[in-house]
Amino acid sequence: MKNPDHEVLIVGAGFSGIGSAIMLDKAGFSDYQVIEAGSGPGGTWYWNTYPGIAVDIPSFSYQFSFEQSTNWSRTYAPGRELRAYAEHCVDKYGLRPKIRFNTAVRSAVFDEDNEFWRLELDSDEVLTGRFLINGSGILTTPNLPDIDGVDSFAGATIHTARWDHSQDLRGKRVAVIGTGASAVQLIPEIAPIVAQLNVFQRTPIWCFPKADRPLSARQQLAMRIPGVKSIQRLVSQAYVELTFPLVTHYFTVNPTVKHMAEAGKAYLRRQVRDPEVRDKLTPRYAVGCKRPAFHNTYLSTFNRDNVELVTAPIDKITGSSVVVAGGLSHDVDVLILATGFKVLDPDELPTYPISGVGGQRLAEFWNTSRLQAYQGVSVPGFPNFFTIFGPYGFVGSSYFALIEAQAHHIVRCLKHARRRHATRVEVTREANDRYFASMLRKRRRQIFWQDSCKQSNSYYFDKHGDVPLRAASTPEVYWHSRRYPLTAYRFGTASGRKVLH
Repeated sequence: MKNPDHEVLIVGAGFSGIGSAIMLDKAGFSDYQVIEAGSGPGGTWYWNTYPGIAVDIPSFSYQFSFEQSTNWSRTYAPGRELRAYAEHCVDKYGLRPKIRFNTAVRSAVFDEDNEFWRLELDSDEVLTGRFLINGSGILTTPNLPDIDGVDSFAGATIHTARWDHSQDLRGKRVAVIGTGASAVQLIPEIAPIVAQLNVFQRTPIWCFPKADRPLSARQQLAMRIPGVKSIQRLVSQAYVELTFPLVTHYFTVNPTVKHMAEAGKAYLRRQVRDPEVRDKLTPRYAVGCKRPAFHNTYLSTFNRDNVELVTAPIDKITGSSVVVAGGLSHDVDVLILATGFKVLDPDELPTYPISGVGGQRLAEFWNTSRLQAYQGVSVPGFPNFFTIFGPYGFVGSSYFALIEAQAHHIVRCLKHARRRHATRVEVTREANDRYFASMLRKRRRQIFWQDSCKQSNSYYFDKHGDVPLRAASTPEVYWHSRRYPLTAYRFGTASGRKVLH
């Protein structure tokens, strides 16, 4: 049996890859390599640079618990500070020499004879690793709208996920397609400088005020005090948990969502003067069916004379206009696609094809058997493979809470494999099936399965009609990541495939 190039390969130098690498180092796993397509770390915060980009939860929660920054300029940090935080973590923990930038993974194949993974890179090289951790995330591949003629537009076309800073929008007629999280942040930024802004909305989004304010030098200094820092994080974590996981996953036993809807409508009434526009911006689904937005000027932007909200379905796009049902044409100079990412597309999760035992493709498994993974980490039939953002792993709170929990799960498994001198680690189908069944049982209490979500057009629903979010709270996930039964995995050696527990 051949030895691999590295013990662990990590795909992606976003925060998932950064967090995994740091926790591997802390656990004594120093032989790893990170492969990153970009020229720098940060993942989502490296690629996404559109005007107004910022975190949508408080900065105190959007960071590693073991590396809390004292440099946030606001309670909700702008994107450039998240990218700087990624650079800081990479340098402080000495990760840069172990990251291979400007390198994309074309495919990953499990070598059953040698019990390691073979990664084909875009440089035509093959890199091997005993274990593979996918940290490529889901906010990666831009989702292009299926609209007739979108490729024929003669003006500038920009997707929010790949912003073109060479385009000057001042004095231009601009169309924004989509009103999701990216659009909510972008629209207020560009509305004051464009001549005309047409916003094409399919489904309105719940929008709430955002406690976003600058942090003074004194407040930043206070963040250096351990007790103050801990209190800030605790309050922030509680707020995040109350505004999404506890609302969505415990809907049938939590009346909070009704009060949130009332608060959202009241905020809408205060922000938008025109009753007709206000009605168009009013969601017809419950809070939590899709991720709500938090912004202080998005709704009021529709009071501007140069901003028009268009709710008629788009029929087609021509070389110079967006044509809606009924034939009305809106002439535009710049087309902005705020249409998000391919979040739950099995062919894009991860962003490269993976082949496991017997050559089975992960995308094929998920297409035929539905999206599923044991605690969102492991999939039967794909030995030595772990993913940070797998189905039924994320509860909807901070991504950093997910990263830390999943990395704990993975490290615990790898440490047990090292103690047993195992070269093959695979979650059992029985453990996976039990976990998947438990997720399906628990969804009766989630908001997604209530009649109030039928009109939401939420990207949480995959093509099978499932919502592969973990029906749990963040504390529950932390607890399970440290205490799941190791018998859920088989630990084997190359000689005879002996199974060890």
